[in-house]
Amino acid sequence: MLIKILIVAVLFAIVLSLASGLFHLVKDTEGQSKKMVNALTVRIALSVALFILLFIGWYAGLITPHNVR
Repeated sequence: MLIKILIVAVLFAIVLSLASGLFHLVKDTEGQSKKMVNALTVRIALSVALFILLFIGWYAGLITPHNVR
């Protein structure tokens, strides 16, 4: 159950990072590009962490994929 909560929390953090990057892109004042790059870096790191959590959950048998044909 903990892994599922962590997965949802990471997904929420990815969306927040995306919103932060969008805000800094739209605002586009001097010095904001560094903040946008930081938001992108955080989002990429969170995405990698999400994949790792998904693989750990799948390997441990805590989550199972659906049969998609």
